[in-house]
Amino acid sequence: MGNGTSIGRVRGLGSAHTGAHHWLLQRFTAVGNLITLVFLIVSLLTLPNMSYAAVSAWISQPIPAVMMALLVLTTFWHARIGLQVLIEDYVHDSGSRFGVMLALNLAWIGGTVFGLFCIARLALVPVATGGAA
Repeated sequence: MGNGTSIGRVRGLGSAHTGAHHWLLQRFTAVGNLITLVFLIVSLLTLPNMSYAAVSAWISQPIPAVMMALLVLTTFWHARIGLQVLIEDYVHDSGSRFGVMLALNLAWIGGTVFGLFCIARLALVPVATGGAA
């Protein structure tokens, strides 16, 4: 391989076919966030009031519960991808990068599980207790 040509100087310096992975995931999760957030806003605007009973009855239906679960999943995933790229670009020490990535992944998993648990509890409590909250 020639050292004088452009391709010769960069050949063997790393993979060039996986760079778009995070970019595509970021765009897909952004579209998912947009769709589920529009659903949330339209649904909340059509509720008769914003009382706990009205919102709890709304989220106990299958479609709103699934859409809110998807909103939690896509929002936390979108945030994780964006912060991972930020960490990889600006945290240069490998030990610090490992610690920050560990904290990011723990926050991502914890936030997602907590959000899904809250949605499941709101969606299933009226069924499990016979309608009394």
